[in-house]
Amino acid sequence: MSDVAAPVEVEDVAALPLEELHPAKAKRFANDTLWPVFERLRREAPVHYTPESEVGAYWSISRWDDIMAVDTDHKTFSSEPNITLLPHVDGQADVTVPGLAMFIAMDPPKHDIQRKTVSPAVSPTNLKLLEPLIRERAAKILDSLPIGEPFDWVDLVSKELTAMTLATLFGVPQEYRRLLTHWSDIVTAQPGPGRIVETREEKIQVFQDYHAYFTKLWNERVNAEPTGDLISMLAHSPATRNMSPLEFFGNVILLTVGGNDTTRNTMTGSVYALNKNPDEFAKLKASPELLPSMVSETIRWQTPLAYMKRRATRDVEFGGKTIREGDTVAMWYVSGNRDESVIDRPNDYIIDRERPRQHMSFGFGIHRCVGNRLAELQLQIVWEEALKRFPDIVVVEEPVRVLSSFVKGYESMQVVIPARH
Repeated sequence: MSDVAAPVEVEDVAALPLEELHPAKAKRFANDTLWPVFERLRREAPVHYTPESEVGAYWSISRWDDIMAVDTDHKTFSSEPNITLLPHVDGQADVTVPGLAMFIAMDPPKHDIQRKTVSPAVSPTNLKLLEPLIRERAAKILDSLPIGEPFDWVDLVSKELTAMTLATLFGVPQEYRRLLTHWSDIVTAQPGPGRIVETREEKIQVFQDYHAYFTKLWNERVNAEPTGDLISMLAHSPATRNMSPLEFFGNVILLTVGGNDTTRNTMTGSVYALNKNPDEFAKLKASPELLPSMVSETIRWQTPLAYMKRRATRDVEFGGKTIREGDTVAMWYVSGNRDESVIDRPNDYIIDRERPRQHMSFGFGIHRCVGNRLAELQLQIVWEEALKRFPDIVVVEEPVRVLSSFVKGYESMQVVIPARH
């Protein structure tokens, strides 16, 4: 990925005219130079308009209270027809699959019906059943890691465990688990030379293969006895069994990306954050009971999905600005999670915060992440098992970050586990 490997550009964000600020510039996320942009927006323009960019014109909401207000008002700020800022071609959003629908990009009542159909898969009862399986897999993964030599934590741990869990939720054979990871990466990838997909045509071809695979699964499950996997739930529920093929595929994409990116990037982020903050790592080793708090703090500090997009359904006065009907609005969770007016020392990573669950990484309102407890469970288990086994996990070079302003994550991260003495 040539864009990521290039020398980091240091912008003088303070010198840019406000109207030229484009917070969704993917390169800043890949270079980890996004923070001054959001600090300035929170300070000078918490409701900010970018008139033109490669993703069109959009508003940025950067303060905690304002994000909360948008996220909990689905009547004024609709999530239809999609929840990401899309590249624009000839003034129009370039949609990879026209007509795609998913429940996170729906308003009530349809949203509520479809969400209710899949939520039993991640209910507390089902998580209790999944927990021993996740623990067994995590232990096996950690026991297979090389000691004393560098390896890619993203590939061998974060991707591996989340792909295994996702395959189980979908009822997909484990030998196909990395296909789910691959498809998830391609959903949010920007095509370009040297990237995971180089052209838009290549991306469309992958989507066709992805769609064909899950259509085959649907056809198998709809003609079989109901089981507890997500595809069977959608195929047999009276509320969803008559959904259109594009609606079904949209929900598959949502569940793939939601079940993959959030957990896997926070799993990598936790290792990176503890390495950047050795005192906090020492604190965790000395008091493993801080693990649940560390997991929540990592989810805040990492913010694995940087924003969600909404569309204004009417003209509305908001934060002293007029947002027009049809305007695009980005709620920057990554900025809300660093809002100094709400969170004490927000740029610091503190694993024993007084209120560690005070973060917006899972969103608020009707679209709050349906799998949030599963994400926390997987992180908790990985660290419980890692602390039993390893004296340390050392990051040996800066990670390669994802070229995306939506998925705030890691392509790779080299670590070494030292031998016990």
